[in-house]
Amino acid sequence: MRYSDYELEDFLMDEFFIQWVKFPDSNNCHFWEKWVQEYPQKREMVLQASVLIRGIHYTQKEAFSDTMYVESFENIIRSTNLPSGNTASTRATSTFLYLFSLRKFVAVLVLGFCCWMGYSLMFQQEELTIAAVEIPLVKKFNPAGIKSLITLSDGSKVYLNAGSSLHYPKQFSAEKREVQLTGEAFFDIQSEADRPFIVSTGSTQIKVLGTSFNVNQGEDGKLAVALVSGKVRVNDEKGNQVNLEPNEMLVMEDGGKFYKTGFDSLEILGWKDKHLVFKMDAFGTVQRKIENWYGVEIQVKGRMPKNWVYTGIYRDELLENVLAGIFHTSGIAYKIEGKKVTIYNRK
Repeated sequence: MRYSDYELEDFLMDEFFIQWVKFPDSNNCHFWEKWVQEYPQKREMVLQASVLIRGIHYTQKEAFSDTMYVESFENIIRSTNLPSGNTASTRATSTFLYLFSLRKFVAVLVLGFCCWMGYSLMFQQEELTIAAVEIPLVKKFNPAGIKSLITLSDGSKVYLNAGSSLHYPKQFSAEKREVQLTGEAFFDIQSEADRPFIVSTGSTQIKVLGTSFNVNQGEDGKLAVALVSGKVRVNDEKGNQVNLEPNEMLVMEDGGKFYKTGFDSLEILGWKDKHLVFKMDAFGTVQRKIENWYGVEIQVKGRMPKNWVYTGIYRDELLENVLAGIFHTSGIAYKIEGKKVTIYNRK
């Protein structure tokens, strides 16, 4: 049978596999590492079998030496008193029974000795710790001002926003596809009916099969999941479960409150196509968006008007053009010095 056809019990009984787990060397390590890379769908099974084999601990046993073996037989012979003074027939019968019993004992002893030797050869070695077969984990972080497109091993695409991070395995397992997100990302997931895709954001999981959706984990603890196509299921740590249909957005507050709503696709998804969108945003929101979009730090001198809000859309514009569009009619001045922006309100 080929290793690619092995099930869990086959790995547990394979001497070459056991040798690699218990007593790794350059030869078996090279073979199994290359084999796992070639058959990533068996990675979980190999890891499980390795854990089971390493979890069996056996103590060292003394060898049954030749001296002990001879002494055992001498003790058997001494402890056997043959009857004397009987007829030749009786002595012959007794001798036959004695030899027959001795042969049975020897047979049992030899069988037990063989079993013990087989057991010892496989498990008598001292416990040895080896590294588990680990799936390499990729950690992608975008600082402020940087966005990126990530293609996963299954062909799914992730648009990672600025100030966000994504942790994902270099090669997905055969059972599931799972990534961890901090910040905001848009997911375009390849459909695989037997291998769900899971996005973990803290204590919340978003489970899909094949779909496109946006996830935004805000700094204030608010989580927003906007579904473009397909279906998703969101589960939180309290056991709540919510299904989303296309064009629905689930908003989960930091305190546990959640609700469904519609969404403006340009406002929620425009960032991945280089659209910087403001929609009745207060100054604090405008400041946060500009800092994250351009990777700058904004300082304010003076007080901004209490009810100040701004609405506008910019596509792939320079920072200076955006600031000019926001402030040129409000009497608010600004100054750009490298990565530092100062806002002046003299009123």
